Amino acid sequence: MPTPPFSPIEARAARLRMGMTPEQVATEMAKLGVYLGPDLVEAWEMGTKVPSESQLFALADVLWCPTPVLMAIRPRTLHDHRMARQLTRERLAHRVGMELHAYAKAEAEHRWNGNEHQTRALAEALGMPPEDLREIIGQVARLIQLLAQAVEGHWKSHVVPIADLADVDEHRVKYALRVLRQEYTQITQRYMGHVVAGSAEAVLREIAGERARWLRRLPEHFWELVDHAAGRQSPRSASAT
Repeated sequence: MPTPPFSPIEARAARLRMGMTPEQVATEMAKLGVYLGPDLVEAWEMGTKVPSESQLFALADVLWCPTPVLMAIRPRTLHDHRMARQLTRERLAHRVGMELHAYAKAEAEHRWNGNEHQTRALAEALGMPPEDLREIIGQVARLIQLLAQAVEGHWKSHVVPIADLADVDEHRVKYALRVLRQEYTQITQRYMGHVVAGSAEAVLREIAGERARWLRRLPEHFWELVDHAAGRQSPRSASAT
C-alpha cells in the first residue's frame, strides 16, 4: 500500500505546539495501540521515513492536529477525503457496503461505480452531500483525461484547460505538466529501448507495470508538483492551495 502524503515540517511544528518530546509522542501513540520508538518519530520529522496510514491517524490524534495538516494537502481525491476523515480502506468499504477489493479498485483508479445507496453512504461517511461527492469524482476523472492527453501529446496546449479545471495558476500547471511529460517520456523511451534491444519479456513487463502505476498516480502526482511549484514561489502554508 502506498504511503500517505506527509509533511515533516508540519509534524514537527504540531509536536512543538503541544510541547511534547518524541518520547512522549511515542508513549501516547502506544496508548492508541500504535507501538513505535521515538527514533521513528524523529525520522518522520527529518523526512527519512514516512508514517503508514494507521501511524498517521494516531499521530494526528496525539498531536491534536487535523490529518490534512500533517499531510500538507487540501483533500482533492477520494483517497485524500478518506484520509482526512481518518478512515482505513477496510472501514470505509464496510460503511459503504462494498467489498474491500471493489472499493480499493475504485479509489486507485478514480472511478466510482457504486450504486445509489453506496454513493449516499460514501458521501455521509466523508461528511459531504452526494452532489459534492459526484462533482469531486467527476472532476478528478476529467482531470485524469486531460493529464493523460497532455503527457502523451502536446502538453503546452493543455495548460489553460487544466488550470481552469483545477483552479490553479497557469505557471504552476505549466511546471507540473513539463515535469510529468519528462517523466512519461523517460519511461516510454526506456521501454522502447528494451524493445529495440530485444530484451526479455519479463523486463518489458516490469517497465510496462511501472508505466501503469505511474499513470494511475497521475492526479496525485500532478497535485504534488503543483504544490511544489507553489513552494518554489512562496512559503508553503499549513495546507496547500
